[in-house]
Parts: sequence; C-alpha cells; structure tokens
Amino acid sequence: MVNAPVLVLNQSYEPLNICQVRRAIVLLLRGRAEVLENGRGNLHSVDNVFDVPLVIRLVYFIRRPRRQRRMTKLEIFNRDRYICQYCGRENKELTLDHVIPRRRGGEHSWENVVSACIPCNRRKAGRTPAEAGMHLLRQPRPPSNDGFYVPYHYLRMYTEWQKYLPQ
Repeated sequence: MVNAPVLVLNQSYEPLNICQVRRAIVLLLRGRAEVLENGRGNLHSVDNVFDVPLVIRLVYFIRRPRRQRRMTKLEIFNRDRYICQYCGRENKELTLDHVIPRRRGGEHSWENVVSACIPCNRRKAGRTPAEAGMHLLRQPRPPSNDGFYVPYHYLRMYTEWQKYLPQ
C-alpha cells in the first residue's frame, strides 16, 4: 500500500511525475500538495489516519525543460502497448525487432524498431517483412514529446488518471 503509485500534477494540472504513497503523504503533510483523488483506503499511523491519495497537485509551479526520450526497450514496448506488431497479440514476453535488419543497413532508430513476440521474431528472422510474408500493424514512429508519459500498465490499472492526462 505504501509503495503504490500516485500521479503528481503541477500547479497547472500538468502531469509531472509518478511517486509512491509514502512520498505523496510527506508532500501533503508539509503543505506542498493537495489531494485531488482518494481511492485506495486508509493508511494508519500511531495517532493518525491518512486517506491514501491517487492523484495529488503541487501548490507551487515547477518549470521543467522538455527532454527528448531515449530509445530503450521499455519505451518501445510502451509505444507499441505491449502488442506484437506482426500478429497483434498482447504479450509480456516481447523482443525488439528491426523492420529492416541491421545487417542490411537498417538503423537502430524509432522508425525501424518494433516490439515482436518470440515466435514472430523467429519467423521473420533476418528478412524484411515483405520477404517473410508478414506485415506491420502500425508503422513505427517516434513517440510524441509532450514532456511526460505514463507507462502503459499504469494506464490500464488506474483509469481515474485518464482525466488528468493529455490524450
């Protein structure tokens, strides 16, 4: 319960971060944040009972520069929503696949890397999708750089966060 995620919003209701309940309660007790959504019961201390927050908003504004997202395995899986881009199955055991194989001059870039399940990756092997008789569900592209993103598995677990996130 103490390690559950809490969505942190800037003073302007822009998503900033995801922290744990413990950190959120410290921010609330120090007067640096306010609760927008409760949702998971209570947390008991020796002399107090705290509502466990789901979404908090800072009472002061934080300026953050926009950073370019790094291309990591987790980022690719989040972009593709943990779905194999060849067969369309949702799977936790995914691999990265280069649409145009690297040995044929394909780059390791957002536009050339997709998530694929192990059977599809083996079936495609070192060929292009056309040569393997496979087609992509969506063309790979870089994710939008709106400053903050919520990992896909959190979006499925905490639907209450949807109204605070840009679509």
